[in-house]
Amino acid sequence: MTDTEYMRMALLEAQKAENEGEIPIGAVLVYRDSILALGHNRRETDHDPTAHAELLVLRRGAFRLNRWRLTECTLYVTIEPCAMCAGAIMNARINRLVYGAADVRAGGIDSYFHICENAVMNHRLSICSGILADECSRIVNDFFLLHRKP
Repeated sequence: MTDTEYMRMALLEAQKAENEGEIPIGAVLVYRDSILALGHNRRETDHDPTAHAELLVLRRGAFRLNRWRLTECTLYVTIEPCAMCAGAIMNARINRLVYGAADVRAGGIDSYFHICENAVMNHRLSICSGILADECSRIVNDFFLLHRKP
């Protein structure tokens, strides 16, 4: 499958999150061209501040592989990961991150914190951004327009 096809799957997960009243962010974890885990935000549902889509799929992937090092894995996520998720991505030793739209206010990868580029980190990964960016951005922006009226 292509990056675009995996990102479409992440968008389907984001739609599930929106249907549950969650901020619509979805993620897909791929290991050697096989889907290891799918997930979406569940903070409200689980009453868990760490229940971001990225962390949920990292946990499921680690469980399925029976190891915490997620080398040879690619993580697809609809919105640029936050600082917490960027740290988890680095700690999990993800080889490649692909995200759709930037998060200019709180992005932990390219937009604000640049965690993955920090020289003190002992891991490097490949980063690809902008895959289906308009669609990924639109679903989140529409959600906030609907749910956070002034």
